[in-house]
Amino acid sequence: MRIGILSDIHDNIWALEEALGLLKGTDALLGLGDYCAPFTVDAIGRGFAGQVHLVWGNNDGDKATIARIAAQHPQITIHGEWAKLRLGERSIALVHDPGLGRALAEGEGFDLVCHGHDHRRNLVAVGRTLLVDPGEVMGRLGVRSVGIYDATAHTAELITF
Repeated sequence: MRIGILSDIHDNIWALEEALGLLKGTDALLGLGDYCAPFTVDAIGRGFAGQVHLVWGNNDGDKATIARIAAQHPQITIHGEWAKLRLGERSIALVHDPGLGRALAEGEGFDLVCHGHDHRRNLVAVGRTLLVDPGEVMGRLGVRSVGIYDATAHTAELITF
């Protein structure tokens, strides 16, 4: 199972379209917050057919409308501030906050922990856990990026665009 990972879109739907193109062929998509406007979640729902798991970021303001739009796409689940998932044979945690992500990874209770927020792509092994910050789709810091996790091989890669 291959899983796409993205974060910090901040309404840049043009970059989101490119990111979803890079993630074509993945089986699931993990969103780590800061979609911002409801139309961004709608673009995710229209652009990705597989299961989508989202957590909130600190810039997701109109959560009620975002949730209503997400409900129009049966493949999207919004988990709230964090998510604990089982995809394939892997245990996965999703959060927006890097500090909480690091703490979850250090607990080694998950195979994969993903976070966003700081817009800086990073991939590190913390014991048996992979800690992934896919960076930003937005492009504010000059480099757009997404991640892909291979659940079978327990490996991840970061792709810049």
